[in-house]
Amino acid sequence: MTGSLFSGGARMLGTEAIELTLMSLRAYWDKHDHVAVAWSGGKDSTATLTMIIHLIDAGELPQPQRLWVFYADTRQELPPIAAAAELMMAKLRLRNWITVEVVRAPMDKRFMVYMLGRGVPPPNNNTLRWCTRQIKVDPMTAAIERALEHIPGTVLMITGVREGESAVRDGRISMSCSKDGAECGQGWYQQVLPMAKGIRGRVATLAPILHWRVCTVWDWLMIYAPQPEFGGWDTRILADAYGGDEAVEVNARTGCIACPLAAEDVALKTVVAMPAWTWLAPLLQLRPVYRSLRLMKNRLRKAEPEVLKDGTLSKSGQRAGPVKLDVRLEALEKVLAIQKTCNDARPETAPALDILNVEEESRIRELIAAKTWPQRWDGSEVSADAWLDKINADGTVEPIMFRELVGS
Repeated sequence: MTGSLFSGGARMLGTEAIELTLMSLRAYWDKHDHVAVAWSGGKDSTATLTMIIHLIDAGELPQPQRLWVFYADTRQELPPIAAAAELMMAKLRLRNWITVEVVRAPMDKRFMVYMLGRGVPPPNNNTLRWCTRQIKVDPMTAAIERALEHIPGTVLMITGVREGESAVRDGRISMSCSKDGAECGQGWYQQVLPMAKGIRGRVATLAPILHWRVCTVWDWLMIYAPQPEFGGWDTRILADAYGGDEAVEVNARTGCIACPLAAEDVALKTVVAMPAWTWLAPLLQLRPVYRSLRLMKNRLRKAEPEVLKDGTLSKSGQRAGPVKLDVRLEALEKVLAIQKTCNDARPETAPALDILNVEEESRIRELIAAKTWPQRWDGSEVSADAWLDKINADGTVEPIMFRELVGS
């Protein structure tokens, strides 16, 4: 019989936090026909997944007929996170009651393909934050819909959402904490999700570690989860992405490698400073590549405002748009060179870096060769650094200043 967190010395792991998690799970576990876990590979969702499996093994929760684990593979994860996920998935698949599905965006929607193949500029926090929904949220939603298409009943989707990770997220939690019958201490439970019409109302989400502090997450991942009696999970390698032995103190927020949305890539800098991961240092050159794709000289711009369906002029006017074809091709070669430099220096025991595979490279080259542009662009537009008169929505004309374009 597997040891329980509620016996012996294991009670040192935030007793109240663990008891609230179990209370949360028990409150909704039997109200749904199926149970699934949305797993990003990060610290919070990994703690949630491994904790739930331990509670099932320990007899604290009934084993479901089928536990679905949906792993969101963005193709841009930090190597320690990707490596830890591969090890975990291999172990999860040994259990015949667990189904693991790796969820990826369709080829043309993947980060590198969409940016370098179609020419959409890298995401930014001001006007064009397209990445999270496209490479993570939408593919996850589609995977859940496919899984539910041929099975009856409802699904309890468990997530690793935790308060304190995001001010915006905390605001959403605060506004909906009593929604759908949820009570304080029972996690964040929601029955309304943006699913396809055919399965709408069949999926509810629960965040059972909503109340955990970051130190509780790391106590579980670094001390308990690796022990055989708690599952023997390979979670210590995950800590490397957050600062290794100093993970609690560093607590680097992780996302995609060289995330264009982050003011500073703390996670990547933390990883490459560790002896085991110094071979990844060339990845620090990715951010300058991404920044170059947003420069006005490397993009096109509408020479005249678009005419809307009602006959009026677009308020966005002569906005800056997609990345030029030759610039995309140059950026592709730079990304491939960075990946090759890393892998050439890779220790034999380390996993290969794979942020741009052969199929993705081929598709990018195919799209560039076909002169592919985003919707409503055809490549005939002027260079974004060209000096033009600005035509306002009311039809008046005024000289345009270059500085007005820099933040586009």
